[in-house]
Amino acid sequence: MPSGDRINGEVMNGGLKRSPRFWIGVASRQHVLLGVKEGFAQLCHGKAQPLKRMAKGDWIVYYSPQEILGEKRPCQRFTALGEVVGERVYPVQMAPGFTPFRRDIRYLPTHEAAIHPLLERLAFIKDRRHWGYVFRFGHLQIPEADFRLIAARLSGDNKEEN
Repeated sequence: MPSGDRINGEVMNGGLKRSPRFWIGVASRQHVLLGVKEGFAQLCHGKAQPLKRMAKGDWIVYYSPQEILGEKRPCQRFTALGEVVGERVYPVQMAPGFTPFRRDIRYLPTHEAAIHPLLERLAFIKDRRHWGYVFRFGHLQIPEADFRLIAARLSGDNKEEN
């Protein structure tokens, strides 16, 4: 889990000091694991704008609704956590006609954590019956308290039905 001092520290963004922000990215578990292995974030099928919303020193946690994109096997787990370390958003050609954008991330070693035990405690989940709705855009900012709760579960500090 990220240390409290590092999360609470101010970061520079264009010469202005600001506190880090906390984000959720949504991607299949398979895609998240590739990003962790190679040290990058890629969001919303490779769009640049969600990555541009983040700044160096921000934190991202990934939620994976499914194991593999396009398959029906659900995952419904938080699958990775990392700090934005790169200043730039950059394109990478993955295939002819597909050049997604990425941003460098320093991922921390974690354990995956099921979302269901956390649903009642996450403030960004407003509708407990339709909790998956908040993930529909693929990228969202969350309160620091929610990030810390998820980070504790990912680090194994608060194990309940992981």
